[in-house]
Amino acid sequence: MGNALFIVWRESVEALLVIGILWVWLKVQGEQRRGRWILSGGVAAGLLLAGLLAAAMTLVQDELAGAALEYFQAGMVLAASALITHMVLWMMRHGRNMKRQLTAGADAAFSRGGALGIAVLVAIAVAREGAETAIFLYGLSFNGGSGLWLGAALGVVLALATAALLSRGLRYFSYATFFRASSVLLLVLACGLLVAGVEQLIGLEALPVLIDPLWDSAFLLDDGAGLGNVLATFAGYRARPSLLLLLVVAAYWLFVLWPRPSPVVAVAAGG
Repeated sequence: MGNALFIVWRESVEALLVIGILWVWLKVQGEQRRGRWILSGGVAAGLLLAGLLAAAMTLVQDELAGAALEYFQAGMVLAASALITHMVLWMMRHGRNMKRQLTAGADAAFSRGGALGIAVLVAIAVAREGAETAIFLYGLSFNGGSGLWLGAALGVVLALATAALLSRGLRYFSYATFFRASSVLLLVLACGLLVAGVEQLIGLEALPVLIDPLWDSAFLLDDGAGLGNVLATFAGYRARPSLLLLLVVAAYWLFVLWPRPSPVVAVAAGG
């Protein structure tokens, strides 16, 4: 439940941030009266698209059985890990310019399609966050997750409260602080999902274990109970890891921490 709560919380805050930026833009354009309807329509359309993706994944699962189903489940867990990692790394590089990019996109969308253009922009943003959330929750459901729906509901409530606090511009609780802290936790969670997905492929004999186990630290922290179980579910801790798992985790963090050049932001020159 905790993993689901955290993911939905973070994704919902991102969606609310986009909606908030576009709401301010609409008010500046004098579209406050129609703005609520524009945003509501865009949000509804985005949620519908995300719901269709979730339904499609469920239909695919129902059509599979045996090893094919197990491969599909492992693939969804790995896809969730990859999406979380990509989302965090993208936000780290582009987050500070997101408002500028959104307002530029809103200008272009409004000039082309008026209110409908803004509604489509909102729908795309919400659909993206909703689709990512659907895949994350789907992956978590195969990773021994329980209470996903309760966690997801609490995540939405917490996101609304977080957005309200962030909108006040509190010095000790800013957007930058929130995204930095949650990004670290998301990367840890993504690593845990990666470990779970690789373990499923090992169980299907699609990957070699190399050496198993490499060591046994269960006497210090057992991954089957208490704190060890929490770390196993959230972060991929294993008391008896195989060499392959150790190499996968090391490669993951090497990829995440590898220095990347800052994105080049084009600045229009004044006449």
